[in-house]
Amino acid sequence: MNPFDRMQIFVRVAELASFTQAAEALGIPKGSASTAVQQLEAQLGTRLLHRTTRRVQPTQDGQAYYERCKDLLADVDDLQSMFQHAEGAGGLRGRVRIDMSTGMARNVVVPRLPALIARHPALEVELSSTERRVDVVREGFDCVLRTGAVVDSSLIARPLGLARLVNCVSPTYLRDHGAPRTLADLAGHRLVHFVNTLGARSTGFEALVDGALVSTPMPGALTVNNAEAYMAGCLAGLGIIQVPRLGVVDLLARGELVEVLPQYAAPPMPLTLMYANRRNLPRRVRTVMDWLAEVVAAHLAEDGAPAPPLQPPPAAATAT
Repeated sequence: MNPFDRMQIFVRVAELASFTQAAEALGIPKGSASTAVQQLEAQLGTRLLHRTTRRVQPTQDGQAYYERCKDLLADVDDLQSMFQHAEGAGGLRGRVRIDMSTGMARNVVVPRLPALIARHPALEVELSSTERRVDVVREGFDCVLRTGAVVDSSLIARPLGLARLVNCVSPTYLRDHGAPRTLADLAGHRLVHFVNTLGARSTGFEALVDGALVSTPMPGALTVNNAEAYMAGCLAGLGIIQVPRLGVVDLLARGELVEVLPQYAAPPMPLTLMYANRRNLPRRVRTVMDWLAEVVAAHLAEDGAPAPPLQPPPAAATAT
């Protein structure tokens, strides 16, 4: 096993806080992962990891070594691929792990993915759509697409545009309750409430009225804290939901959801590409991130939503 392989193993162990999970992610025996880290520690003359029966975490020296390893491995990756141009040499190669919502994956990214793979047949894309906030560093994600306000200031944030929101109900709901025509009609309707933490107060039905945000309290039997349950509640006829149109465009086209109160849409939500604050990014990651930005911008343009100019953020920019 060469030194770079040992570094790669150590990086995955440090990110996942587990020899078992790192070995599974890399497709190697757990014993090989443990041996590789032991050899690194012997070579460096310092302990890199604190090991307990429940958790593995970097020592102070291990954290410093981890940060340098990430930069060095990125440099090695770029060095190995610097002569592999997109045309004529098989394009990019290696794995890129990304995370986004199910609707974004289904309606925006995956349909255009074949064209990217055709240009770079050696590229491997790992796409997560778990409807939860993944830990970008610990779980080894190269980048994530986020809808809504940026809350993690430890990541680089690259704004991609604004996603238009729509008010949706199911045909079953329309049959049972009819369609609201005005905000006053909402008193006789039901909302599927979404909160980040169960027990928190729902903001109700949100709409822009003459440029001002208006929140209308509404009754509703179901309160959820994740996007999949939110969508499922609407499809089951339990009430109105307010969601980015890009995530439900296919359901609207098939008639599984119906838009209501289009004149009272909630404010659009920012779409942001986020990634770890590394000094150097592998060329394959930079290329895939630029491709994602182009795909999202094209979709927003088709949907009539505003998008900023396509340009990478300054190297020192961080999310706020």
